Amino acid sequence: MQVQTKHRYPIVLQKLQNNNIEKLCTYLQQLSAETVLKFKPHPFSKQQIEQFYSNPLHIGFIAIDVDTCNIIGYAVIKIGYLNDDQQRLNSYGIGIHTSTDCTFAPSVADAWQSQGVGSKLFTYLQYYLKNKKINRILLWGGVQSSNTLAIAYYTKKGFKPLGKFEHNGENIDMIAEVNYG
Repeated sequence: MQVQTKHRYPIVLQKLQNNNIEKLCTYLQQLSAETVLKFKPHPFSKQQIEQFYSNPLHIGFIAIDVDTCNIIGYAVIKIGYLNDDQQRLNSYGIGIHTSTDCTFAPSVADAWQSQGVGSKLFTYLQYYLKNKKINRILLWGGVQSSNTLAIAYYTKKGFKPLGKFEHNGENIDMIAEVNYG
């Protein structure tokens, strides 16, 4: 699906395919150290990414710059939740479900941030989730409490805080209902 950023740059949104893995590796290796600290749901080598996506519960989505054909945004969902997070998520009393909840981790290339790429990718991803009958989205590993821009973004997208936890600093678990509109 082709859309435009806030500044009218054409981008293509699509589900990650095997033929995109090399470009995904390049994208991930070009992320700034600061972005990598906030985003690392899986290792970044080609072999590890292929192994990660051999699990049918892991589904990737990409945004591609039409002019360069480079990946400029990437999001991964896991149908269900991370096993390591189960006890903490259960403590919130929200009744997590492996078949109707998913876990979500987005990233946007540093040069493309604040141009609407993440928002377009998130909207595209929600259509996919709707067809899979997924009702709620949990943040993958939460969001760092110090990452005020991300918290504002997630809040704007309908995420609500569930609680805080400690892992390499204070983090906030957040959840959103899938928007079917």
